[in-house]
Amino acid sequence: MGAGKTTIGRQLAKALHLSFVDSDREIELRTGVSIALIFELEGEAGFRRREQTIIAELVTAQGIILATGGGAILDPANRANLSSHGYVIYLYAELPQLLERTARDNKRPLLQTEDPAARLREILAVRDPLYREIADMIINTGGLSVRAAIKAITGQLEAEAVLKD
Repeated sequence: MGAGKTTIGRQLAKALHLSFVDSDREIELRTGVSIALIFELEGEAGFRRREQTIIAELVTAQGIILATGGGAILDPANRANLSSHGYVIYLYAELPQLLERTARDNKRPLLQTEDPAARLREILAVRDPLYREIADMIINTGGLSVRAAIKAITGQLEAEAVLKD
């Protein structure tokens, strides 16, 4: 949450001449309501069911960069789908950067709490090991501009011969 999945994903897709898809945005488009409203009406469990269905579909698409919601990693089926159908890039940042990036964003239901820092610490403690478990590449976006992050990612993709001419 706040590591740059959508921003960097969109720019990476441009750089690689691929389409960009954000699973949260896709859920909003298909349901016609915001993620926050889904959380309000169905709770986190209801949202996660929808998320699992969308991700299972999207991972089969060709020629896309897929950004998932930060909590998608919690579901074992999502982890299996992501790791078996694509190249997984884990973008992360340290707590101070995440707090700064999410401070004025009221569209993040899990951070609507009196102590967002404590909540982010809890989230990171659970999610970070899961992301690292399935990641093919790990990039700390904390001190990087979007351009520098794209350069780091494409450089590593080229070095690993993931990018083909």
